Amino acid sequence: MSAAPPRHPPSTRIAVLLAVLAAVTAALGSAVLVRADAGLSVRHLTVDGVPMTEVRVGPPTPDARRPGVVIAHGFAGSARLMRPIADTVARRGAVALLFDFAGHGANPAGLGTDTSSPTLAAELDIAVGHLRAQPDVDPTQIMLVGHSMGAGAVTRYAAGHPEIARTVAISLPEAGELPPGRPTELLLIVGGAEFPGFRRAADDAVRRGATVGRRPAVVVPGVEHISVLFAPRTHEEIARWLPSVDGDAPPRPLARLTGAALLVVAFAVGLVPLAALLLGRRAAAVPAARRRVPGGPALRGPVLLGLAVVASGLATAAAAILPTSRLPLAVGGYVTGFLLVTGLLTMGGHRWLPAVTRAPGMTDEPVGRRTAARTTGAALALTAYAILAVALPIHLGLTSAWPVGARWWLLPLVLGACLLFLLGVELVAAGRTWRRLLVVAVTVVVLSTAAVVGLAPGFVLLVVPLFAVLLGWHVLWAAVLRRYAPPRWLPAVVGAALLGWPIATTLPLT
Repeated sequence: MSAAPPRHPPSTRIAVLLAVLAAVTAALGSAVLVRADAGLSVRHLTVDGVPMTEVRVGPPTPDARRPGVVIAHGFAGSARLMRPIADTVARRGAVALLFDFAGHGANPAGLGTDTSSPTLAAELDIAVGHLRAQPDVDPTQIMLVGHSMGAGAVTRYAAGHPEIARTVAISLPEAGELPPGRPTELLLIVGGAEFPGFRRAADDAVRRGATVGRRPAVVVPGVEHISVLFAPRTHEEIARWLPSVDGDAPPRPLARLTGAALLVVAFAVGLVPLAALLLGRRAAAVPAARRRVPGGPALRGPVLLGLAVVASGLATAAAAILPTSRLPLAVGGYVTGFLLVTGLLTMGGHRWLPAVTRAPGMTDEPVGRRTAARTTGAALALTAYAILAVALPIHLGLTSAWPVGARWWLLPLVLGACLLFLLGVELVAAGRTWRRLLVVAVTVVVLSTAAVVGLAPGFVLLVVPLFAVLLGWHVLWAAVLRRYAPPRWLPAVVGAALLGWPIATTLPLT
């Protein structure tokens, strides 16, 4: 008799299926990102220290001049964030030029603390001069497009340079420096869900006569400060505002975001088979009464809530005076100090609260012991995987997430603060997902409140949604990892990469 083929347990079959699904989803996301570049000619270069990207349809043709569009990003943005707008105007027959302001994206120079500084004007002037000198660009048909800080820079520049044909200001932060009637040919765009100050700034620009015939600002419904850049209405308005157009290709502002989202899904799905491979089979939960749990049982819900509020509340005040606030990373220095203090206070509170506040229950600590070498290897592999999972989709589909200049030495500092914060979360959560959600929700609310009352930088309010998404993603990853009963510190190490990498690589260098 022939031997029966070996049968794999259900958990193994599921892990294999998930691995295949992750690979297929990653391939689909990559294909979408490749297709977003179809038909476009892209050239990367650096001019006078300013990283630039030219985007056009086909190679340069000196015998056929086209309009030129210089596109300026906002604070904590990058040329990559504005790439969908470049794609839209290029497919309509223009030559688009993207560039990174100092301290942003691939530009390692420090911006400083003045976002209306001469640095912005000087770098914008370099970009305009470079584009105007291109053999296939009509120097009389130069248009400027800017978002937020970049909107302020392009409107100020156009007001002093009447040779600029047209200007687009998306989410203009303020119009107080614009002279009456300047710049001419200005299109104002603002998101319907943005903070009221951006709408007031647009209305102020209209009252100053900066738009032809006092044309009101275009309000794009249902979008806020970042999503306004990806709204089809925004792209249609910009395409219509071009000095002249040769193409009629419909905008595809979500193409790169869609590809990046598929990569995020692929990495999330792939975590399950990877964790199973590195950490072994899932361990069964054992009643806490039958064995001692390292670190003690979890705190009761009300005590946990109070601890989270007190720890994050005190951290909002302490972060403003800690040395981390002087790190050359705008907003990021404050956030680093906030996470550091919150983590230390959370761990300290958990250690010193009376035992009567602690609740017995279930835990999913491992019953058996893994070797130190296997645990360390698993931690390193999962951390590398987490860095790829957060950096690759962001860099390819949203904004620059590759460290340059001082970001290399800032990375370990930011990651260390995130690790201490998440160690505190893991300590009080004791493996329960709802407890993690409670702590991170309190952290987000307290940080937002601190920005509203002036304890934290105001820009925090604009990045809080992304901060909350990253924390939520950590909660999801931690829930998956805890199914395989790792050491308590391992989800925190992996989560520190998910949370800290974007903070250190996307916020501006000062």
